[in-house]
Amino acid sequence: MRLLIVEDDQELTTLLQQRFKAAGFAVDLAHNGMDGQFMGEEIDYDAIILDLGLPQKNGIEVLKAWRAKPILTPVIVLTARDAWHERVDGFKAGADDYLGKPFHFEELLVRIQALIRRAHQAVTPNNILDCCGLKLDEDHQTVTTADGMTHELTGKEFRLLRYFMLHPNQILTKSRLTDHVYEYDTDRDSNVIEVYVRHLRRMIGTDRIVTKRGQGYSLIT
Repeated sequence: MRLLIVEDDQELTTLLQQRFKAAGFAVDLAHNGMDGQFMGEEIDYDAIILDLGLPQKNGIEVLKAWRAKPILTPVIVLTARDAWHERVDGFKAGADDYLGKPFHFEELLVRIQALIRRAHQAVTPNNILDCCGLKLDEDHQTVTTADGMTHELTGKEFRLLRYFMLHPNQILTKSRLTDHVYEYDTDRDSNVIEVYVRHLRRMIGTDRIVTKRGQGYSLIT
């Protein structure tokens, strides 16, 4: 899953980037509204965290510009805790959720996870994504197969399998998968996706992820 954080507090964004990476996300950062709007328009994110008090262009204007495109990526707005009018303005502009500052990272994480699952109509309890005979534990980054075997996943294996499970039976190109596994400024190699697909096949079964020659891969239900 790929996440965009638009926030001008660089100390906060650095901390959030580290914590979200540890939770299995690829994370891009923007520190002003102009850059944030551009990145939100050019890159297919799974969710966006948007501060309202941004330099160059405020968050409400950025959000309105996205929704006018329309870009329907789930957005959680960060506001001052007592600024109720900002929350109202954010919802009117198209926000999906809000969180007041200061906040606990754990709450932000579960809100982001809930927004992504809701967007894919994959609402599950206890942060367990249940699909295709697989149970993906988002908290512990493990997958349990139908035979009851549980496997630990590396960060990129987890990101990749979660994306497959949120898009079952869809043909996903290597470039699309790469976009949702790596950050914006990472040196990417789409051939590495083949390596991670082989790793996943060893865990969940060689026939579960099908190669569509010349097109990409598909997780079969």
